[in-house]
Amino acid sequence: MYLYSLKTVTPRRQIVNKQTDTLIYDRLKEYFGFTSFKGNQLDVIRNVLDGRDTFVLMPTGGGKSLCYQLPALMMEGVAIVISPLIALMKNQVDSMRAFSETDGVAHFLNSSLNKSAIQQVREDVLAGKTKLLYFAPESLTKEDNVSFLRKIKISFFAIDEAHCISEWGHDFRPEYRRIRPIINDIGSAPIIALTATATPKVQMDIQKNLGMAEAAVFRSSFNRPNLYYEIRPKVDESREIIRFIKQREGKSGIIYCLSRKKVEELAELLQANGIKAHAYHAGLDASTRARNQDDFLHENVDVIVATIAFGMGIDKPDVRYVIHYDIPKSLEGYYQETGRAGRDGGEGHCITFYSYKDIQKLEKFMQGKPIAEQEIGKLLLLETVSYAESSVCRRKTLLHYFGETYPLDDCGACDNCLNPRPKVDATADMQLVLETLQAIGDKFKIDYLESVLIGKATTLVKSYRHHKIEQFGAGTQRGERYWGAVIRQGLILGLIDKNIENYGLLAVNDKGLAYIDKPFAVTVTLDHDYNADGDDDDGPVAMGKGGGTADEELFAMLKDLRKKVASKHGLPPFVVFQDPSLEDMSVHYPVTLEEMQSISGVGAGKAKKFGQPFIELIARYVEEKEIVRPQDMVVRGVANKSANKVYIIQGIDRQMDFADIAHAKNLDFDELLVEIEAIINSGTRLNISYYLDEVMDADKAEEIYLYFKEDANTGSIEEAIHELGSDFTEEEIRLVRIKFICEQGN
Repeated sequence: MYLYSLKTVTPRRQIVNKQTDTLIYDRLKEYFGFTSFKGNQLDVIRNVLDGRDTFVLMPTGGGKSLCYQLPALMMEGVAIVISPLIALMKNQVDSMRAFSETDGVAHFLNSSLNKSAIQQVREDVLAGKTKLLYFAPESLTKEDNVSFLRKIKISFFAIDEAHCISEWGHDFRPEYRRIRPIINDIGSAPIIALTATATPKVQMDIQKNLGMAEAAVFRSSFNRPNLYYEIRPKVDESREIIRFIKQREGKSGIIYCLSRKKVEELAELLQANGIKAHAYHAGLDASTRARNQDDFLHENVDVIVATIAFGMGIDKPDVRYVIHYDIPKSLEGYYQETGRAGRDGGEGHCITFYSYKDIQKLEKFMQGKPIAEQEIGKLLLLETVSYAESSVCRRKTLLHYFGETYPLDDCGACDNCLNPRPKVDATADMQLVLETLQAIGDKFKIDYLESVLIGKATTLVKSYRHHKIEQFGAGTQRGERYWGAVIRQGLILGLIDKNIENYGLLAVNDKGLAYIDKPFAVTVTLDHDYNADGDDDDGPVAMGKGGGTADEELFAMLKDLRKKVASKHGLPPFVVFQDPSLEDMSVHYPVTLEEMQSISGVGAGKAKKFGQPFIELIARYVEEKEIVRPQDMVVRGVANKSANKVYIIQGIDRQMDFADIAHAKNLDFDELLVEIEAIINSGTRLNISYYLDEVMDADKAEEIYLYFKEDANTGSIEEAIHELGSDFTEEEIRLVRIKFICEQGN
């Protein structure tokens, strides 16, 4: 094996000469079989060979691993690679051994090895066979490992997934903070830190904590042009996922969920519907995880369902889709996880199912953590919400978040660009935003600025006396959602700065001040509004998000019919059928009551009570348009999953306390209400009056009931909260809505 000894490294002007580059290319071909580099790889490798600290920002699939693997093979000594995931270590070690004639070229030392395996690794290292030695940060800190590493020549330290060192990163690991002191204890050697996701704030944090402020920084574009980004409302998501996968039979995909429980349930549901899928999370034993990972890599299964928190660490180039069943906790996490699609440059479809309820759950998870950690988490969540609800080009928004400018307004490869919403002129409103921000100063976040604009005199606003400034309430004709869109457009256009050191604080910059005096035309598109039922606020504009094949003409006809049927029964339209049910009808064209029962949100009760005029209309439409109906996909449930439904119905019939029902089925109260809502939305009638009489004031319950009967245009909980006021809790409103739908619609 050829070595490039640090002892003979010449000045940089000679390292980059033609002779040295020829050597690098020769070794690239010899070791990896490649003849060319991607992006900044060559410059990074030159810098590492030169013995300099190196910081690499390169998107997933950009070839980060080669940046330390090739120098490790060329240099004298052993490269110490620090990685957070056992799965990632195993995958990379297997990959390196495939390129080499000897298995000893790469090893890992972690908790998965027994004593004899550890001894074999150390013998290979001391014999000079090993060029890359992988550690988890926890293993690196063990005294016996530190003592062993002091005995060997280390070519350099490679810190993979370096974003884990930052509290502002999406996967903060406190043990990463100890890496620099341990390196100092072992002995001085150059460092290469690598990450696929880092905002300017995270980059600064990484360099500071690793003591490499003077490192050469190599930043590649974060743009992944082969990836298609899409956000869908979280309505009947399991059916949508099954339909999507069946249309791509034989292709590899990853599905991320927030909880282990959901991972297990979804994997089981996919299996029941003939999809080759495995679960993958930290709760599985090591042998099961390894087997499931290998089955995915070897294409024995098509789909891996995994927890977001645990991560995957699987370097599989031909993943064709990444689905987020739950919204991630940060845009960095979202970018890295979606980046596992299409690493070979082929197609990569990235779908995320979004409901604001998921955001509220994530906020609940933060309770009990240190205040500073909660604040950081909430700010990162706010960025995720903005991305999900924004109608700006997804690619433009993502790249801006990572400090990169995307020059086009239409990427042609995201849902917002392919289904653009109407633009409105915001030239004067942008002026107002900038003038208001100039007046209040640079100590406030986006939500505070929105409050001042719409005239919301919060305690904080009053404490700064900003309810007295000229701009207070100047934007009352618009809502917070609109002003959020204008502010984000100001950030993207470079008129507003977001403070890196004090994350989230806004300030007008010089370009923004110039805009106030000489404005240019600015337009914005209104944000999506995914309400409690998953509908977008503009109705038919949301067509296609549910499955991409909805018949817009039929959907409009069904909405008109729903209005007539509702009027005949003296009910609000949403009680008859909700929008997702109408959308599903416009996809599947049910023409019998039996077929109607398979529609999302329609059970036997609703089909019998309201379904006849709808199937008659659909049958006429199908005949007139000569439509060949797609064969209905019947999603097979997992048998034991119906136990919750039966138990809940029986429990309510026996007038059990809701807390007792929830405890018996291991549900929290919110999950119980979701289950009950699913039961009553499919047409089953439940009598929960006994429970309401115990927990609610009769006058409050009656006022909510009358709101849904006389004033509500939709079943939206958010609208109800807004109309009824702060005296009513979300829980109270949901309970009364359940009673109302049962009595009036089921």
